[in-house]
Amino acid sequence: QVQLVESGGGLVQAGDSLKLSCAASGITFDRYTMGWFRRAPGKDREFVAAISWSGGSTLYGDSVKGRFTISRDNAKNTVYLQMNSLKPEDTAVYYCTAQLFGVPATTVRAYNYWGQGTQVTVSS
Repeated sequence: QVQLVESGGGLVQAGDSLKLSCAASGITFDRYTMGWFRRAPGKDREFVAAISWSGGSTLYGDSVKGRFTISRDNAKNTVYLQMNSLKPEDTAVYYCTAQLFGVPATTVRAYNYWGQGTQVTVSS
């Protein structure tokens, strides 16, 4: 059974940093491109970042480029999202996702598995 479990969300102030983690089980982790999406209230799911199976290639959404960093530890079956200089508009539920043998992609349909999400709230 595939599980992607996000953690690290919470309530922070604008300008703060937060690091999300996603622990994967039930998959051969180093065969998967991993990604993060987010959904703000009343909005569609938005691509945040993705990282290739080796970690050698990354991709970011325009709204987070330069502030967020995605990384992975294949030995721990975990992908991370370091979020710096947070803004109120970053408030959303953040979802971890996995894509078998793929390249970093920005579309929801490219991904095979999804976590349940973790809430990030940034106050002004």
